[in-house]
Amino acid sequence: MVREDHEEEERMMVVATKPAWLEGLLSETFFSSCGIHESRRKSEKNVFCLLCCLSVCPHCLLSHRSHPLLQVRRYVYHDVVRLSDLEKLIDCSYIQSYTINGAKVIFINQRPQSRAKVSSNVCFTCDRILQEPFHFCSLSCKVDYLLYQGDDLSSILYSIEESDFTFSSLRMDGHDQLGDISTMEDETDDIVVISDQSEQGNNSNKEKKKKKKESHYLPGMVLSIGSRRKGAPHRAPFL
Repeated sequence: MVREDHEEEERMMVVATKPAWLEGLLSETFFSSCGIHESRRKSEKNVFCLLCCLSVCPHCLLSHRSHPLLQVRRYVYHDVVRLSDLEKLIDCSYIQSYTINGAKVIFINQRPQSRAKVSSNVCFTCDRILQEPFHFCSLSCKVDYLLYQGDDLSSILYSIEESDFTFSSLRMDGHDQLGDISTMEDETDDIVVISDQSEQGNNSNKEKKKKKKESHYLPGMVLSIGSRRKGAPHRAPFL
């Protein structure tokens, strides 16, 4: 009887354990400066090594080029991953996705909420308002809920195919800060992202043309809906 109880305990521990890559992805700090290359330009850690289970910067990539690599992007100070990448690793069903410049992304972790809201459909974990038929606002919310329910995570995990996450598939060209977002939910956070060039209204035409030419390398800045200016802003392409 004691042995059976011990075996059941061990089985429950296995069920509740996240694989190392998932634990690392949910707990890592992205877009902070790399401690090894902090004196160099573009040293923000925006790639997750699925083998080493840690975040790395573009300058670290040569040491990880033979490893499976997952690119992390950022939208309004929160980390997101392309749905097309993440769904190769884990079942993303019922996690609400967001469309950013034509590409669907999923938030890695839940986000703080500034005001109380009422809705018939909210995240099972953090109560954020969602569009039907979604149940979770982020990857971490789905994982935490399944663990709380005692479900076996292995049923939603897939084997990592290294050919899907190669060094050559990464885009390290400054497009990690995402531009315009189109959420598929009725409730929004009243946020619009525009390029920095909209604040340069008093510049000469020559300067405006130069700004327009370079604006797709600039990170977006956040303004409230009430601060939106007339005229369509230049939107950075999402690649």
